[in-house]
Order: sequence, then structure tokens, then C-alpha cells
Amino acid sequence: MIDNIISFFSEITSAQRGSILAVGLMFFWVLEGFLPYRLFNYNKFKHASTNIVLTLTTILVNFSLAFLIVITCDFISSSDFGIISLLNIVSYPIVSILITLMLLDLIGAYFAHYVQHKVKILWNIHMVHHSDKHVDTTTANRHHPIESVVRFFFTLIAILISEASIEIVFLYQSLSVAFSQFNHANIGLSDRFDKLLSYVIVSPNMHKVHHHSFMPYTDSNYGNIFSIWDRLFGTYKELDRDKIVFGIDDNYDDKNDIVKILKRPFRKS
Repeated sequence: MIDNIISFFSEITSAQRGSILAVGLMFFWVLEGFLPYRLFNYNKFKHASTNIVLTLTTILVNFSLAFLIVITCDFISSSDFGIISLLNIVSYPIVSILITLMLLDLIGAYFAHYVQHKVKILWNIHMVHHSDKHVDTTTANRHHPIESVVRFFFTLIAILISEASIEIVFLYQSLSVAFSQFNHANIGLSDRFDKLLSYVIVSPNMHKVHHHSFMPYTDSNYGNIFSIWDRLFGTYKELDRDKIVFGIDDNYDDKNDIVKILKRPFRKS
């Protein structure tokens, strides 16, 4: 089964990768109507259209720079550079794949996210993601194009360190998209079930805390797939769901205007 999965991602096309994103987005968007975490008073279609435009810019950035992933993976395959070679676990494929995925998640998601909250110029860009006051599955890829570039280069660093092959990178990116759509989705799981999930993966309730408007909760729960990083590095926090207030504490882009959203990082404080 593992061989079949790896084989699929080694030959996956851009259209298939796009389909994974689109199907996941549609699935969670519909599910939100049946199992809402919070009842929002908003135009769901207008909100989605703005976030989908930003999703398309993310796709454009990633596809435009994809050749750098190919170059990086080719370099790794010819040099045996990275942690997998250092640990000498290539002969244990399941362990090797899991460790590679975890390293990609640690460096390409958790660490990248953490840095964006700590470096002011990057936070100004990342605020576009946090300014959404109606967090749902479409918020998952609500990133300013500059942030998409920043995240891409963190991914390249993660590939170098983890020694990820091209098929594992594509597998990770597909998982990352699906998990991000899941943990941003406006779906209400039972508190007990959500808490159980949060011991292994980033659950919806866990990630909603990160979107709370006020500190220290905004600077917590940075993970995307695996929740272990927040627990390991002391950035895990819990907050009663009824106390969570989404968005940035200003009214700059309350109307969800795409032009104002793109200008947000450059406005005067």
C-alpha cells in the first residue's frame, strides 16, 4: 500500500494536485452547513470568493516556483544530504517517510509560522491571514502572495534538511492542504473528540485558539498537521470556544475587500 501511495505521488499531475485542494475545500465548505462550530452572520459566498482569490495567488506562487523544488530534490538525491542519510534509516521506508513528513511539517509549517509571528515585517504580511473575522475552511489559504513566497522558501529549507524526495514533498503538500482546510473549517466536533484528536493532530478547536484576537493566544498553536510541536516547544494553549474572538483588533478590512486586504501589509500603523 505504501508503495502504491508513493508511486501515485511520484507521477501526480498539477491538475490532480489542484483537484485535491478543490475537493477538500468543497467537502469542508458543505460540511460547515451541517455541523457548524459557530453560526456566522455573513455572506458565505462573498467571504469565500475573496479567500479563494487569495488561494489562487498561493497556487500561482507555488506553481511558478515549483522548479526550485525539483532542483532541490535532484541535489539531495545525488548528494545523500540530509537527516535521513545521517540516521541511516533509508532501509526502513515507513519510518523514513514518517520522519520526513514530520520534519517537513516542523520546519515548513510550524517554524515558518512561528517566525512570521515573531518578525514584525513578516507579521505585517501574515496579518492578512489573521484578519479574517469569520474563520472557515476557505481561510486556510487566505495568504498574501508575499507570505506564499516566504512559506515556499521555508519549504525548500525543510526539503534540504529532511532529505525529502519529490514524491514525499508532493504527499506532504497534499496532506498539508487537507489538514489546513480541516482545522480551519467552521465545524463543531464534540469537545472530547476534538481534544483526543489534538493529542496527535491539529484539531479544529485547537487551531481556532490561534485565531483569537488577543495575546497570548494569538501566539500559540502554530502547528498544521502534527500537534506535537506546540506541546514540545511550549506553545500549546487552550481556550473555551465561547470566548474566542476571531480576527485582528481593527476594522481595516471588515468589508473583506480584496484590494484593501492586499494593501494591509503596507499601510501605516
